[in-house]
Formats: sequence, C-alpha cells, structure tokens
Amino acid sequence: MKFGAIIIGDEILSGKRQDKHFAKVIAILGERGLEPSWAQYLGDDPDLITATLARTFAGTEAVFSFGGIGATPDDHTRQCAARAAGVALKLHPDAEAEIRSRFVDDPKGVTPQRLTMGEFPEGAEIIPNPYNRIPGFSFRGHHFLPGFPEMAWPMMSWVLDHCYAGVSAERAAEAAIIVRQAGESQLIGLMNECLAAHPGVKVFSLPRVTPEQYIELGVRGDAERVPAAIAMLKEGVSRLGFPWTPAPAA
Repeated sequence: MKFGAIIIGDEILSGKRQDKHFAKVIAILGERGLEPSWAQYLGDDPDLITATLARTFAGTEAVFSFGGIGATPDDHTRQCAARAAGVALKLHPDAEAEIRSRFVDDPKGVTPQRLTMGEFPEGAEIIPNPYNRIPGFSFRGHHFLPGFPEMAWPMMSWVLDHCYAGVSAERAAEAAIIVRQAGESQLIGLMNECLAAHPGVKVFSLPRVTPEQYIELGVRGDAERVPAAIAMLKEGVSRLGFPWTPAPAA
C-alpha cells in the first residue's frame, strides 16, 4: 500500500507559515510501519488543485490532503474534489448532523455558511473531527483534512486506524557508507552497475561539503536485497581506491 500527501495553502508557498504536516505524516505513518511515497505542495489555485486531484483520483495510492476545506473564499478543496471527479457537491447528512450539534448552543445558530462546511462530493463519507466536530471527508481513496494541525493529525490517525488497520507495508531497508576523496562523477559507473545487478534497489548519493567533504553512498529497498547491494558498493569503492567507513545509523 502506498500513501501520498497533498498540502494546500498559499501561506506555505509564500513562507508566511511553515509547513508542519509532512513531518507529522512521516511520523504517523511510521508509527504503523508505513511511510509516504510522495508529497506535493499546492497553492490556493482551483485549476491546479482540480487537475492534481483528477490525476491522483486515477491512481491507486491512499492520499491525505491537508487544507482548503473550510468555507472562506480561499478554500477550494471541496469544490475542486467534486469537479475533478465530475460529481455534485452536496450537503452530507452526517456532516450536517455534526455541524448542527456543534452549534446547537451558539447564539448565532446554524448559519448557511456553517452548513457549507458539510458540503462534500456526492458519495463521500465523513471523517470525525474530535476538536470541534466540523468533519473532513473521505472520497475515492483520498482523505481530506483541515489545515489546522490540532484537528488534522488526530483525524489522520483515525482514518488509518479505521480504514487501513489491516494494511501493512514493509519499510524499506537502508544501508550506506561514507566515501572520502571521491567526486560523484567518479562513482556514477559503480552506481549504475549496482542498479543493474540489484533490480528493485535504489542507489543514492548524498554529497556533503561542509564542515567536511564526503559522499554518503548507499542503497535503499527490500531488506533481503540491501546487504548484497551495499556489499557491491563497498567492494567497488575499495577497487576504485577511495577510503570509506560505515555511515552512522540514522
């Protein structure tokens, strides 16, 4: 099972707010032995959001989308999801019940603007919000959450526990060495040889220039294939005449 994340908001792209969601996505998935396959940041651009969702709806990943499900003019995600799927946007009865219960004692009552927050693409299911009862929604393998971390993160955990409790995915294994006195170009041939000899294993090269210059050279993939792949890199680096040491554990 693969998981993706979409994080929406002009405030993130402009630097007005620092994104906290992606690090938490990694942590929440990691608690369950899972990890994200990809992440994408989008501004508050309805056409871009719609095009992105049309593409991801056609995929097989489970996707968590953060932000843009409110009722203000800069919130477009609910509308874009319906548009991307070619379905109507309708007030969900369970969402309406949650919203009415949330504001039952509020002097302003249940306004049309508040009910708008319960309008989801037809066929969606609600995601309960333990913080203020304004729900998110699940639709076509996508799970749409608020941009507020205190709401979104418990809701993401709820989705994983209720919708993906039986899902498991073996986390990729990783092994690396620190190579000194070499430039990346001098290791490319070896890296390609390793890729060819060990299909399904990724080879990575992470140069560092300060405070010390070296290259972290490693492999990532199936736990059964990683030992042979890293052994090939170690042997190849030694053959090329470059000193190496094991990389510190992450």
